[in-house]
Amino acid sequence: MPLVTITVKKPKTAQFKSTVLDAVHSALVAAGVPATDRFQRVLELDADDFRYDAGYPDVQGARDDNFVLIEILFSVGRSVKVKKSILAHLMEQLSVAQFNPENVMVCFKETAWENWSFAGGRIIHAP
Repeated sequence: MPLVTITVKKPKTAQFKSTVLDAVHSALVAAGVPATDRFQRVLELDADDFRYDAGYPDVQGARDDNFVLIEILFSVGRSVKVKKSILAHLMEQLSVAQFNPENVMVCFKETAWENWSFAGGRIIHAP
């Protein structure tokens, strides 16, 4: 169960946020995540609360006010190959939607399966 968080600078339209969230979900589904496994949140922050470098470390061009930080938390065990596939699919989807891929940073975070309780306090992936 991936938990997706995108962080953006205010203001962003509902369409902007949906485009990013839909692209992330599409990339995850293409990598084998069930289509119904969709848990996403958006953090939309004032400029004072969301700071980033325009070029670090190898941005081609410069980040602008449409910079998107995408954090994907999922269970441990996905290979680098799978992560690269997710990134390729995501960048393709965002490019089609006229997003600049250089304005997108992705951070994968992994946690053990037993750290998820989806409902009712049950840990279904632990003995």
